[in-house]
Amino acid sequence: MSRKTPEQISYNMRQVKCKGSKIEVMLMKELWARGLRYRKNVKNVCGKPDIAFIGKKVAVFCDSEFWHGYNWEERKKDFKSNQEFWIPKIERNIERDKEVTEQLESDGWTVLRFWGNDIKKNLYDCADIIERAVKSPKRSKE
Repeated sequence: MSRKTPEQISYNMRQVKCKGSKIEVMLMKELWARGLRYRKNVKNVCGKPDIAFIGKKVAVFCDSEFWHGYNWEERKKDFKSNQEFWIPKIERNIERDKEVTEQLESDGWTVLRFWGNDIKKNLYDCADIIERAVKSPKRSKE
């Protein structure tokens, strides 16, 4: 196996999309087709949700399995090289996801998180969940 140069690794990492991924676009198109209007990657909302319904305070995150640690206890055993980098990185992503969810919920937001494979396999079910959350009556302010 050939070793990559730091420049090659850097180039590869820059190619990883942080917004506009296939799973996000699939879900956004379905929501748009249902007449649901949203904002994308909202910077002034904690965690920059992929999809946000500001007035309804619904934040949607489309989490890829690799970066967000799906089935982490099993998957982290798969890392054969550079474990000292990847394992803490993904574990920090998992922790950050929890922190963001807790913060948003404490601010009165409904937080919905979907794994990429769930979006790919069950697009309409994911969209149904979002639509119900958006169309449900607002909770009373506490």
